[in-house]
Amino acid sequence: MAKVAELFRYPVKGLSPERLSEMELTSDHGLACDRDYAIALGTTEFDPAHPEPLDKGYFLMLRNNEELAALATSFDPDTRMLTIKKDGSVLLEADLGTAEGRDEVETFFERYIGLATKGRPKLVQAEAHKFTDASVVSPVFMRSISIINMASVRALEEATGRSLHPLRFRGNIYLEGLEPWEEFGWVDREFSIGDVKFRGLARTPRCGAVNVNPETAERDANLPKAIMQNFGHTDLGVFVEVIGGGTISVGDRVG
Repeated sequence: MAKVAELFRYPVKGLSPERLSEMELTSDHGLACDRDYAIALGTTEFDPAHPEPLDKGYFLMLRNNEELAALATSFDPDTRMLTIKKDGSVLLEADLGTAEGRDEVETFFERYIGLATKGRPKLVQAEAHKFTDASVVSPVFMRSISIINMASVRALEEATGRSLHPLRFRGNIYLEGLEPWEEFGWVDREFSIGDVKFRGLARTPRCGAVNVNPETAERDANLPKAIMQNFGHTDLGVFVEVIGGGTISVGDRVG
């Protein structure tokens, strides 16, 4: 029987995940505090009063900025404090609810990333808007949840002959107990995890972000190419829509 192995959210697009023991999901908003913030390039135009979905290339992200993976970040949604660490040392603590705190974050990334920010970066956020990679497809995809089948990750490991950290794939829900690539059969189907009901939306195509090792912050693989060469596609995992909200926990079963 397939069950939940791990749960994660990513408060700031491109920054490190936060492990959860349980996850509350709603059909209206998906997962709270997941990709609610992003760090836009200096050349990016984003109006928080009238937010429009933008391609991930308009923001700092692992596909282009692998050094982000060297940072360990955490966010407290109650206090809105963002903490950034590297090698165990705190580099920044900033209140994202204040102009001063947001300015501190922008200054930090301007210095840390350098010229690749294309000018002074901007910390962006907008009510009911998420900076998910699939946001440009539709509002439903913007609120989608990413599911990773651990058996598919292991199939790729076997094919490439190397160990692959599952967080390369930046999923929200990691499942054990499935057959490799079984998740692809959930597209356009309804299923449940615990008491939450989902509908499969689409297979998840993989870009160069998965080439970055989250443990070393090095670009040490070409996994989209490897998936294509070994399996005839470039997908791993699925995007799903929440159609009946509730709370799921590690250990909950797939039905």
